[in-house]
Amino acid sequence: GKTTAIRILVGQARPTSGTATIAGADCVRDARKVKQLVGYMPDKFGSYDNMRVREYLDFFGAAFGMRRKDRTRRIDEVLDITGSRYMQDRYVEALSHGMQQRIGIARTLLHDPEVLILDEPAGGLDPAARRDFLETSIRLLNESGSTILFSSHHMGDVERMAGRAVMLHDGKVLVDDDLDAMQERFSLLIVPHVDAGPEEDRRARLSAHPDCLAVRDRLDGWHIVIRRTPDGALAAAADLHFDNARATVLGLEELFIELAEGQS
Repeated sequence: GKTTAIRILVGQARPTSGTATIAGADCVRDARKVKQLVGYMPDKFGSYDNMRVREYLDFFGAAFGMRRKDRTRRIDEVLDITGSRYMQDRYVEALSHGMQQRIGIARTLLHDPEVLILDEPAGGLDPAARRDFLETSIRLLNESGSTILFSSHHMGDVERMAGRAVMLHDGKVLVDDDLDAMQERFSLLIVPHVDAGPEEDRRARLSAHPDCLAVRDRLDGWHIVIRRTPDGALAAAADLHFDNARATVLGLEELFIELAEGQS
């Protein structure tokens, strides 16, 4: 659901229900205004044959209605911001995937948008190129003053870049919270099978607690994702009269897997 949600935000798809807004602009009714507010980089890089990097950026600057003098100045700025100036005379189609991703970000910055939306920006990059790209993105985040929304299935990227995260599974929001809060407020509570009671009422008992988000039956016991610190999770276990439970902090990847599989 990540790319679908992004396509709705940038006006390339219409929602079947609900609404979406960016900086107060409705993504359906105010699509033209949204296009001015947003710099969008899709998951697949689009280029034209026999076009050098500077020509490519100039083409898109003209499409945004920028004057030639402003385009020249702004192209120099975005090439510097993304560390791409040395590529300016190279043909776009001859660039590596990592280089093309940098030029993709430069393109999204041309009209100085308030919001950058990047769909899987580090997808398909080798580890070294991924590291370089993330460093460029983090520098951009610190220098541009723009809000950046990006999608990724690599939780390490999310942990390095994001201040807030939304986890999606099968088109549904599993959790939406500040990153620090996610890493501090969610725990995995493991209850041995012997403690959980008769088979028919185990899931009902474990799901009864108001802070319980997901329940899974695993080899080592029942796994419960609970919206509490480990100490709080153990207190919840005591409330449910589970004497031998143990609790641990969940990393983002573990949290996603537990929530996704526990609700499927």
